[in-house]
Amino acid sequence: MADDAEAGPRQRPRVVGSREDEILDATVEVLAELGYDRLTMDAVATAAKASKATLYRRWTTKAELIVDAISRAKGACPMPDEVDTGSLRGDLIRLSCVEGGMTSEMPMSVVAGLLTALHRDADLQVAFRERFLAPRIAVANKIYDRAVQRGEIAADLDIELLARALPAVIIHHAFILGIEPTDELVVRVIDHLILPAARGSRAV
Repeated sequence: MADDAEAGPRQRPRVVGSREDEILDATVEVLAELGYDRLTMDAVATAAKASKATLYRRWTTKAELIVDAISRAKGACPMPDEVDTGSLRGDLIRLSCVEGGMTSEMPMSVVAGLLTALHRDADLQVAFRERFLAPRIAVANKIYDRAVQRGEIAADLDIELLARALPAVIIHHAFILGIEPTDELVVRVIDHLILPAARGSRAV
């Protein structure tokens, strides 16, 4: 067990065949139902009809399992090459208004259950940043980079800041204001905030 832990999560053996996807799907369902604190490896094993030993052979901690589940199970974020509509607006809509995007009920409910735990669980913080946030930030950055290459937006645009704006506004609506993150809301934010900011000149 110690040798597996030292090897790191990326080198751990994969579960054979479709069983890994089934386990990840079951993890998302249990997480949405119970929340992070009440979720246990036993509960996931029962839901997935797998042994707890099978889970521990692949995932050292609950945090690793959960973040892999929300990152790669049904509803995972499209990869960059799959999000290229030819325009910044089209790419942002395609990225956000799909299964697993900002308007998908399951991922948003799962994120809601993780928000509190993220503030006090160091393992979850690290796994969430590295396995969940980093790939999605990379997708968004590539979308904006392509927009720069097409001449849609200025090359000196603060892409890192702008890429965070859309999810930040939607999360604020969902979890602070209690407003459902619909496709219509996402498009409004894109059209009235993101695109004007991306195409406008910086204040002097």
